[in-house]
Amino acid sequence: MISRRGFVGSLAALGAAAVTGSRAFAASAGPFKVAVITDEITQDFDHACSVASKDFGMRWVELRAMWKKSLTSLDDTELGEVEKTLAKYSLQVTDIASPLFKAHWPGAPRSSEGPKNDSGGDVLKQQDEVLEKSIALAKRFKTNKVRCFDFWRIEDISPYREAIDHKLAEAAEKCAGQGILLVVENEPACNTATGRESVRLLNAVKTPHLALNWDPGNAVMRGEFDAYPVAWKMLPKQRIHHCHVKNAVKGPDGKVAWSPTGTGIIDWTGQFRDLARSGYREAVSLETHWHGGATPEASTRESWSGMKKALQDAGAL
Repeated sequence: MISRRGFVGSLAALGAAAVTGSRAFAASAGPFKVAVITDEITQDFDHACSVASKDFGMRWVELRAMWKKSLTSLDDTELGEVEKTLAKYSLQVTDIASPLFKAHWPGAPRSSEGPKNDSGGDVLKQQDEVLEKSIALAKRFKTNKVRCFDFWRIEDISPYREAIDHKLAEAAEKCAGQGILLVVENEPACNTATGRESVRLLNAVKTPHLALNWDPGNAVMRGEFDAYPVAWKMLPKQRIHHCHVKNAVKGPDGKVAWSPTGTGIIDWTGQFRDLARSGYREAVSLETHWHGGATPEASTRESWSGMKKALQDAGAL
């Protein structure tokens, strides 16, 4: 026998469990690993993971920074806290979003995109150390991917392009020796910024151990307004192994600015549908960048709403 109060309480508990379950299912079902870069929500890592897991229903996150520090700068105690928090919310890691090769290419004219003042010294040696640290972090957090860039954008890249390609190939082979895949992100401030430039890079660096972190929003910010669907169609789909999700708009003044994922130049419903059709089964990771909300968390919540709707409309949830 059960009292009326107990019966009502049981119904409430079952209802709450159903809501929690549906949230978890919503972000984990479908072809993709649906994720968010945690520091786009907040630098408070515990709270960011709570929002990703409990509110967004995600089972995956991308690690870049927390507590106003790069992941690559954390000490062992802090890394232990990251591990505990991930376990607390049953979250897995898509990749290590390292700052690898977001640096000035030695010997080239100073890029206007990078910092005016940096640490100096042997840049490539420093980047090799970032690579080693990123590989170690990937192993620690049980992911097989490390994100990188293609050095700060040089106005005339032609005298340096072959050497930079060689450096990326060398890093990819080093990752492969540790069971890690190197994914290069097309970034508007770097030498590979657009879909077309991504095609060139992948054709030049043929090793399968270098893959693409496709970011059509970044391509738009570099002026490639047909990143999806035109540039997308040019990309070798089998070499796309990570995807960042954000959006941008072009204002009346011609300037491009970040926007919530649900509005902007990129048709994310179409992009998600085409990713699924191409056989893509990796992460789609929300990287808000738009700061129109009251707080980074509010902005990310609005962008997640648009991303979730696009996933649903694409039949990917």
